[in-house]
Amino acid sequence: MFWPIILLLALLIPILAIVLDSQVGRALASRLERRSLEHPDDSVGERLGYLEGEVDRLSQELGRLEEESQFLHQLLEERPGGAGALPPGDQES
Repeated sequence: MFWPIILLLALLIPILAIVLDSQVGRALASRLERRSLEHPDDSVGERLGYLEGEVDRLSQELGRLEEESQFLHQLLEERPGGAGALPPGDQES
């Protein structure tokens, strides 16, 4: 009595796997992804806003570090006695 249903399910599983792994299945998946990107939910919007804020913060931090690096480089170049010279009181014996 149940063997036709079991046989049908046993045949549908490999067929479904073949269809989902084909170009048709990939096209359906990409269409679903595009549709979900067009209508993002609130959590995605919040996450995106947070990430944009972090990118801005990190960009500012990187700019600050570049300015500090340039300043220190200029100090080392303008140092009397060359870039590798130690200050008068700090010379090794």
